[in-house]
Amino acid sequence: METSDRSPRMNRRAGVALIGLALALGACSTTGQKPAAPIEARDAYGFSITETARVPARARDDFAQANQALEAGDLERAITLLAEITQSSPELTAAQINLGIAYQRKGDLAQAEKALLAALERSPRHPVAQNELGIVYRRLGRFAEARARFETTLSGHPEFHPARRNLAILCDLYLSDPSCALEQYELYRAAVPGDEKVEMWIADLCHRIGG
Repeated sequence: METSDRSPRMNRRAGVALIGLALALGACSTTGQKPAAPIEARDAYGFSITETARVPARARDDFAQANQALEAGDLERAITLLAEITQSSPELTAAQINLGIAYQRKGDLAQAEKALLAALERSPRHPVAQNELGIVYRRLGRFAEARARFETTLSGHPEFHPARRNLAILCDLYLSDPSCALEQYELYRAAVPGDEKVEMWIADLCHRIGG
């Protein structure tokens, strides 16, 4: 994510990649045991998502270590662990998504796109993968594709508020579409009241369009 520059413009561009880290792994080893019950992970907005997968114990441990490394900013270790998991347990969509997030944070957008597309091959409407891919396309300057990804996320998961915020930012700063931006900002504000940055952005946008 691009969070080092604290100017208002850069803050608007920040993604919400940490949601990918909330993906639950409810699985067991390959010893014939029944899979564990799905674990629900809920983000700060109230959105929840679960994933179950039958993977080896080592993959589960590596997945946890990779998430810790990603949260700590140790991108090389996170990428190494996640890349190994995607090879040994390709059915684990969460690992592909987190690999894409790690590559995006590193600035390797080509590899980020590749990992996220791989995740979407297994789960075509996965909201986190779609949203993260939208952020990658925005950073690549592929704005129409970014918009399509955010809109696809919202069509299947209208409660996934980070995608709505990202769509509003895209329309506001990159597509020069103030009507889209204002609509999405207001929908986001209604769903997530109290976001002071969004309140400022709405006021700024209304001032610019004379609303």
